[in-house]
Amino acid sequence: MIRKLRGIGTGLVFALLFGGAVSALAGVKDVRKQIEASMLVTGSIIIEPDGAVGKLDLDQREKLPEAVVGLVEKAAAEWKFEPVLVDGTARRGKARMSLRVVANKLPNGDYQLALTGGYFGDDAITPEERQQRADSVRGVKLRPPMFPEDAARMGARGMVYLVVKVERDGSVGDVLAEQVNLEIVGDERQMQLMRKLLSKAALIAARKWTFQPPSEGASVDAPYWLVRVPVDYRFHGDKTPGYGEWQVYIPGPRESAPWMQSERDDGGAPDAMVAGGVYEIGKGRRLLTPLSG
Repeated sequence: MIRKLRGIGTGLVFALLFGGAVSALAGVKDVRKQIEASMLVTGSIIIEPDGAVGKLDLDQREKLPEAVVGLVEKAAAEWKFEPVLVDGTARRGKARMSLRVVANKLPNGDYQLALTGGYFGDDAITPEERQQRADSVRGVKLRPPMFPEDAARMGARGMVYLVVKVERDGSVGDVLAEQVNLEIVGDERQMQLMRKLLSKAALIAARKWTFQPPSEGASVDAPYWLVRVPVDYRFHGDKTPGYGEWQVYIPGPRESAPWMQSERDDGGAPDAMVAGGVYEIGKGRRLLTPLSG
């Protein structure tokens, strides 16, 4: 579903910092065409036995633009999920959700709104709530990465979305930088370098992380677990957009690894994950219909 709006308001400004000494202006113009403005919308849904959404609750609804609320409500009315089974019988179930809403400016000054990513599951809860769960992978020691000096000199800011393979002893068996979104503009070469620097530092840090595997639940005997962990890079004192405010960035390409291919993915998009969380792949509710309705 795409909403076309005029005068979207809500402080949506398409302006990013320029990184380093930009000489290839044509290349920068090409990159600027990739700019997206987006926000994460969170809440919860009730999934009926037939997989339809019986109820939608949006967090801090009063802080969200009316157009965004309308977009989500219309899409949710058409969602159909894989039924929640308890002892083989379909039951009503509740799931937390996190949605990525993107606004793109059109040449005529209008904006297009679209849902581009979503995650539905018990993992979409606060870090404090997650630490109480015994049926999911939990972070034990997740020391954040150092900010690479070369990236800092370029003014690089952004989010690195990691996929971590957690072994049975809680150590990290492998890790992949699945996507890197940047909040700074340069030419293609500069953008690639910044993504490489930020992802490399995140990968180095992640290989030293430790996790607590589940001690109960359906996946307790799995040979390993895959989790997504978003890593936020920004400078001290940077103002982060509040809930319901637009964030402007350049989305990066999505990568994959052979050890991810055979896993049951719940369809969760990396950039629909909230920073600071640990999201176990395969634990989310599977959406059977298109996210955009």
